Amino acid sequence: MKFDTPAKDNPIDQLNVVGQPHDRIDGRLKTTGTAHYAYEWHNEVANVAYGYVLGSAIAKGHINSIDLQAARNAPGVLTIVTAENAGPLGKGEKNPAKLLAGPTIEHYHQAIAVVVAETFEQARAAAELIKVDYRREQGVYNLAEEKPAVTTATEEEPDKSTGDFASAFAASAVQFDATYTTPDQSHMAMEPHASLASWEGPKLTLWTSNQMIDWCRSDLAKTLKLAKENIRVFSPYIGGGFGGKLFLRSDALLAALGARVAKRPVKIALQRPLIANNTTHRPATIQHIRIGTDNTGRISAISHESWSGNLAGGPSETAVQQTELLYAGANRHTGLRLAKLDLPEGNAMRAPGEAPGLMALEIAIDEVAAKVGIDPVEFRILNDTQVDPANPERFFSRRQLVECLRTGADHFDWKQRNAKPAQIRDGRWLVGMGVAAGFRNNLVMKSGARVHLDAQGIITVETDMTDIGTGSYTIIAQTAAEMLGVPLEKVVVRLGDSDFPVSAGSGGQWGANSSTAGVYAACVKLREVVANKLGFDPQQALFSNEQIRTGDRSAPLKEAAATGTITVEDDIEFGELDKQYQQSTFAAHFVEVGVDIATGETRVRRMLAVCAAGRILNPKTARSQVIGAMTMGVGAALMEELAVDTRLGYFVNHDLAGYEVPVHADIPVQEVIFLDDSDPVSSPMKAKGVGELGLCGVSAAIVNAVYNATGVRVRDYPVTLDKLLKGLPELI
Repeated sequence: MKFDTPAKDNPIDQLNVVGQPHDRIDGRLKTTGTAHYAYEWHNEVANVAYGYVLGSAIAKGHINSIDLQAARNAPGVLTIVTAENAGPLGKGEKNPAKLLAGPTIEHYHQAIAVVVAETFEQARAAAELIKVDYRREQGVYNLAEEKPAVTTATEEEPDKSTGDFASAFAASAVQFDATYTTPDQSHMAMEPHASLASWEGPKLTLWTSNQMIDWCRSDLAKTLKLAKENIRVFSPYIGGGFGGKLFLRSDALLAALGARVAKRPVKIALQRPLIANNTTHRPATIQHIRIGTDNTGRISAISHESWSGNLAGGPSETAVQQTELLYAGANRHTGLRLAKLDLPEGNAMRAPGEAPGLMALEIAIDEVAAKVGIDPVEFRILNDTQVDPANPERFFSRRQLVECLRTGADHFDWKQRNAKPAQIRDGRWLVGMGVAAGFRNNLVMKSGARVHLDAQGIITVETDMTDIGTGSYTIIAQTAAEMLGVPLEKVVVRLGDSDFPVSAGSGGQWGANSSTAGVYAACVKLREVVANKLGFDPQQALFSNEQIRTGDRSAPLKEAAATGTITVEDDIEFGELDKQYQQSTFAAHFVEVGVDIATGETRVRRMLAVCAAGRILNPKTARSQVIGAMTMGVGAALMEELAVDTRLGYFVNHDLAGYEVPVHADIPVQEVIFLDDSDPVSSPMKAKGVGELGLCGVSAAIVNAVYNATGVRVRDYPVTLDKLLKGLPELI
């Protein structure tokens, strides 16, 4: 199905099942331990061996030699795979560095060997016996030191300019110029990267934890130099990804290599210290923002430049993209700068680009509002735009930022906020409120599905879509149930198998909207087949209560499959509506904090997110996504930071003991409001993504609340005690 004109009325609009707050149909499996995650496939293959990955102890240099003798002679060891005996390997398109290094080392904890043994404990003990002689080279690990030398645009993202920013800024009545920093951050999903690999002749089967089945399969085929058809990938349940499992990683490759050499199925889970350095992370940024306004507060000039670092061939952190579209202003400039660093690979982490970009922009907007003397909510409303500022002929398909801000301000009782900082006391706590806009572009991807109808009236949906805790099983079942007029219990959903049609996968906030649109397309085709088989006009037939009807005539749906299961397959392919309309999602985040006047300890007291993200397919699962994102925003604002050893080039706090994330005690009651919305330009579902929008802007709202509470403005994340103490009012 080609989607190239805005959606009209269709069966989804009935909202009998779609749009309702159904429980997750995979919830019971996960809470009872019967949903198998990647390391928990115990009965699919026999005689499984265990692998343990050895990561490089240096960040840059060469391996002079590896002494494997003691490890090979250790109890239970079956084989040890290194670059020397792995056979010729390619490199996937999405991996800047090799997943198995040797002799060149590109980053710390880059995998250099995998020990395969009868038990995990034997593999781990043997790995400790491997002796590696390295030749360390000087690396580049400090973004701040490299920033002055990197002043040109990246090749993939050239600078964008509209009007004459320099002249307009110089002539502005109010000028603001500041620099902000965000740190390296880790996904820190509870489930580690894990894989089980098994060979049958030339064919490989991989059970793994990966958000994008087809990406994983394609890059594994290129790396192993196999035909893609000889690889089957399973990933039906994922225990958290946040972008860290978008791509092929070393656990999958090394499980496959270990199994090939050992001639046994091999299971590998990356040990926690390796995950931060061996996989991917969100890169640090240095962001320079300049804003000019007239005396009434209208933005006339806005510039946002961001520096980030990565390995050669790695992407930049696109932290300026929201600034191109969020606020009006005739004279604009955005630019990305990419430094080559020898730190581990930087790549997508939940809401890449907008999450760190809004951490800076939405503080800057607050600072300008204060400088002009306008309430920060009203300042944002004053500078709203309904068109792409760089292309005024291109309207937003739907834009409800003002409604988000107004609704949130009323619900949060924003009028009680004291505009003068450090005025509200509650015992030892200084109390303040903060606001920030949320923005995330709406992305869509081609997505396919296969749908079966059997003689019992059961609908089975198959697609390689994944569920990373987002509720994919449930919204896909809701879509099929709505389209075919059956109860939710009559729908079976099978996900995460590369033998199924290729879907959008889970990432970039495109998964829910795109994958359900693919199911919609397949169900449209199934409706046509069923109608024709039973003698109904497909254009007039109604599907409800497990019946198909036209006028006074009806027939049971299952009757169409009485002589055999009906199977159809289709996909949704998106046209060029995104060129005609700007498609984005919007939010307003409101936060109240308390800051201890003596210690600088910050406690979030209450949080509210008001979201406009098209049709909400399931309010219950969508709310879970948003409050989870809000929680991540608390971490980014107050505690999360990968500490870089700038001498040796690695992340020091590479485990959950040293890398702090929010816990239940850090999070207050969270409220989420979804504005009534549907966007026919987005897809037949008229939905958009929402899971990453819930993070975008949260951290800035917290920092703005801290400023309102204390009068201390922090521009370097995270806002830790040491950054507040010197500026806190004297204890009375």
